[in-house]
Formats: sequence, C-alpha cells, structure tokens
Amino acid sequence: MARKYIDNPNACSLVHTMNIIGNKWKPIILYLLSNGSMRFGMLNTLIPTISKKVLTNQLKELENDGLLLRQSFAEIPPRVEYSLTEKAVGLLPVLRMLSDWANEAYPEMDFEQCRIIENGKASVQQRV
Repeated sequence: MARKYIDNPNACSLVHTMNIIGNKWKPIILYLLSNGSMRFGMLNTLIPTISKKVLTNQLKELENDGLLLRQSFAEIPPRVEYSLTEKAVGLLPVLRMLSDWANEAYPEMDFEQCRIIENGKASVQQRV
C-alpha cells in the first residue's frame, strides 16, 4: 500500500510533520519506544489492534524518515530491535503536550498516566 501524503505546495512545516507522524499508529509507536528499544513482537503485543503488516509498514516508514533505528543482531534465531533516533526524541515533548491537552480538555475521562520519557533520557542509539 502506497504511503498517502497531504499535498504541501507551500512547504508548510506542520503539513510536512503531519505527513510523517500524522496517522493513528506512529505516535503510539514513538510513545512506546520512548521507554527504550523494543523488538517487533513486543510492539505487536503492546498494540494488540494493529496487524503485523501495518506495524511492519509503519516501522519501515519511521525508519525511512529518520525517526527509528533498526538494529539487526547476528544471532540464531535472528533478533531485531527498534529504538528512537535523536530526531524522534525531539518529538517526545510534543507527544507529552498532546497527552496533557487531553487530560485538561477531557477531565471526565479517567486516563492512565502516560510514561513518556523526555529531555533526552530515552535510550537513543546512534547510527554506525
């Protein structure tokens, strides 16, 4: 399935950002990885309503956009872990603000506390 973009003829930074993270799964994936690297199976377990095909596609898109690092380990069985890049860590305060907004705008909801690690505390790996 081809990636869908919103047309952005004026090069608006908000439109560009929404083209990168503006679907229902990518912010959740980034949120989960803010607590450290994870394997595909764990992400799939923590997001039970996402199909493996969609999760695979979303991870590839986030990697292509420079937000995720995919690290393969030469082991048997093969092991792959995903972690945030520095670019993605910069999004964590924005995700925190969205969470805070929901808490304020919908006080009648009993939200669980989001555990988004901020200020560069996330486990960020550098590309080698």
